[in-house]
Amino acid sequence: MDKQSKRTSSIRDLFWIWAHEAGSYEGAFGLPRGSRMTPAEGAAWLGVPNVIMVRYSGKPVLPFNPCLEPLREVQNVVWSIVGMGGETSESEREHVLDILRTFPNIRGVIMDDFFTSDGSTALSIEQIGTIRRRLTQTGRSVELWVVLYAHLLSLPVRPYLELCDTVTFWTWKQEELDRLEENFAAVERLVPQRKKVLGCYMWDFGNSRAMAMERMQKQCELGARWIKEGRIEGMVFLASCICDLGIEAVEWTRRWIAEHK
Repeated sequence: MDKQSKRTSSIRDLFWIWAHEAGSYEGAFGLPRGSRMTPAEGAAWLGVPNVIMVRYSGKPVLPFNPCLEPLREVQNVVWSIVGMGGETSESEREHVLDILRTFPNIRGVIMDDFFTSDGSTALSIEQIGTIRRRLTQTGRSVELWVVLYAHLLSLPVRPYLELCDTVTFWTWKQEELDRLEENFAAVERLVPQRKKVLGCYMWDFGNSRAMAMERMQKQCELGARWIKEGRIEGMVFLASCICDLGIEAVEWTRRWIAEHK
């Protein structure tokens, strides 16, 4: 089997679900109702083997060990050290770095909402350097991931991205998906040596409305093609806490993922 065939046959292994505690989005973003689906349940329901778990509005609270126990059987976990809205603290980061020793399926840590629209960042370059040194002391390979939005590409983000192993690339408003190929090419030029993962919203959070089906289909089909071409290392679908709401784009995505088993 040649390299391309191997990559194509294992494409589902490169799929992730973005996860928060159950009910995290209740009453927000124009969603029809609250969710009761946990991160582990969301991964199983969507049919993906990997979970990115991100702290949202202060939840889960420390210690994180009880939340990690249901994820022990997940293939790979990436856990946030910067949460929603750039929320982070030294105690949280230290705790995450500590639990890496007891949860070997945590393959990375992620900085969510790291960049703001005014150009500020959740952590300094010096703080990121410290985190990278700590990661090398775990005795195994643990990557540093970061979130980058299309509408922030004009900011001076390169020095920070170059300190990360994997860049997850997101499009906040669905109309901006019309320029997805153009914007992703800009990311490739910006950090050609960094791994990239395509973030796929299954709800238009930027406009608080349903994702148009043609745009959901577009980002999924582009992502699958870019995996086969070796341009990205995977795709992540957001989020676990909308998977039980009967949303059309979520149901379609579940069927689409099943076709790639």
